[in-house]
Amino acid sequence: MRIVIAEDDALLREGLALLLRAEGLDVAATTETPDRALDAIDDHKPDIAIFDVRMPPTHTDEGIRAAVEARRRRPDLAVLVLSAYVEQSFATELLSNSVKGLGYLLKERVGRVAEFLDALHRVAAGGTAIDPEVVAQLFTRSRRDNRLKRLSPRERDVLALMAEGLGNGAIAQRLVVTDSAVHKHIRSIFAKLDLSPADQVDRRVAAVLRYLEEARGTG
Repeated sequence: MRIVIAEDDALLREGLALLLRAEGLDVAATTETPDRALDAIDDHKPDIAIFDVRMPPTHTDEGIRAAVEARRRRPDLAVLVLSAYVEQSFATELLSNSVKGLGYLLKERVGRVAEFLDALHRVAAGGTAIDPEVVAQLFTRSRRDNRLKRLSPRERDVLALMAEGLGNGAIAQRLVVTDSAVHKHIRSIFAKLDLSPADQVDRRVAAVLRYLEEARGTG
């Protein structure tokens, strides 16, 4: 796996590089500005890019805008965004078009090395990894939406875990239920969110997108 890191905090940037190289991963470049990150992505053609949300020069949304631009240039590029705290508008801006190969984690998650590496590999493989705290706050904002009100409390739990990027088996373990129960809940979620019985993976992605888009719409 080839990686580009865009992080203006030198300690975190180099710490991430050391951690990933120790895991046998190829850190092709580390950069401290959005422009240099985009240049490095063009030059090195990484499998995944890691972006800080707030970067120079204004330390507002340059990182997220660079991540969106990187995806525009290379739709197949996996992107993992790191943020010091939950920034809902930035999360939904990045995630509202497609959740495939995208992650949004709080920086504190990096310290939980096994969780962070699991999320990194999942995103690089085309999956999703949204920080549980981000999901919780988005879900709180989205509860006024009529379609989401159709969901039972357990179905809301399942959808929130789907948004984190967990598969059926992991959801079953987290909720201490059977795989068949999770499958039943997901079928019900699809029906209540008016998602047609097309491709199962597409409907799963569509359910998460509906959830994120409606969370943004209530903000």
